[in-house]
Amino acid sequence: MRHLLDTVHLSREDAIRILDVAETMSDVSGREVKKLPALRGRTVVNLFFEDSTRTRISFEAAAKRLSADVINFSAKGSSVSKGESLKDTAQTLQAIGADAVVIRHPASGAAQRLARTDWIDAAIVNAGDGTHAHPTQALLDALTLRRELAARAGVDPTGRGLDGARVVIVGDVLHSRVARSDVWLMHTLGARVTLVAPPTLLPVGVETWPCDVEYNLDAALATGPDAVMMLRVQAERMHGAFFPSVAEYSRRWGLNEHRLGLLTPEAIIMHPGPMNRGLEISAAAADSPRSRVLAQVANGVAVRMAVLYLVLAGAPSTEGA
Repeated sequence: MRHLLDTVHLSREDAIRILDVAETMSDVSGREVKKLPALRGRTVVNLFFEDSTRTRISFEAAAKRLSADVINFSAKGSSVSKGESLKDTAQTLQAIGADAVVIRHPASGAAQRLARTDWIDAAIVNAGDGTHAHPTQALLDALTLRRELAARAGVDPTGRGLDGARVVIVGDVLHSRVARSDVWLMHTLGARVTLVAPPTLLPVGVETWPCDVEYNLDAALATGPDAVMMLRVQAERMHGAFFPSVAEYSRRWGLNEHRLGLLTPEAIIMHPGPMNRGLEISAAAADSPRSRVLAQVANGVAVRMAVLYLVLAGAPSTEGA
């Protein structure tokens, strides 16, 4: 696997391979010495043009646990803030010998642009570009759900997909790169996904996505999903009124105490973070035993270790992403 840019072009075989390697990588977290020599001598650059805490720290921890050298590059306070272009930045990273670049950028398509030019000869991992894609978040979501399904069935998750699982994704789909990546990956792995949102928070063309669309959250929960993924309302990306009020949104599309009681006993709650407590999710739901939010964070390190290992040291894949 040369790059990881999105989940649309990720084959089922490659997705399961990443998840299986992540299962192996997760064992490292339980060791006294949480390190592997797999990427010793390699340089990983975290190139972040957007603010991030969870994703950047997760990638940094993943690279260091694989013994790679890590360079954290933030656009704020750098030459980018003085007008330097993405091309110039990429060529600078090429000159210092970057082997892999983990990029987060506010413009959709930035990761693809970096991967498909001759500006830099390095593996490119998309850590979120605009409202387009966030593939490692989708992979850690899939890993979290796959483990739940396997534990429920009493089987080893290795080699398995999400066949037969039902997932409801709720909220600000319009601005969510996570929702887009989750829909395509979970569909590839065999799950049935339903998006729930007010019409104003669904993107144009959503009817072409491999998922169902519902506007009534209670109706979606009545189908008995295995997992409910709540999306953050991204107020910073909204330049208009997408719903009448915060109270109205919470009442109609929030996971509150009442809706928590509508879930089947085995259903889990997920959220990519950070959470707006009291808006898309209540404190009772966020802190309930059903919540897998912290498991998602932990699984993120294992998934990113797997991705970095496969793009830098793994065997060639059957279909590059």
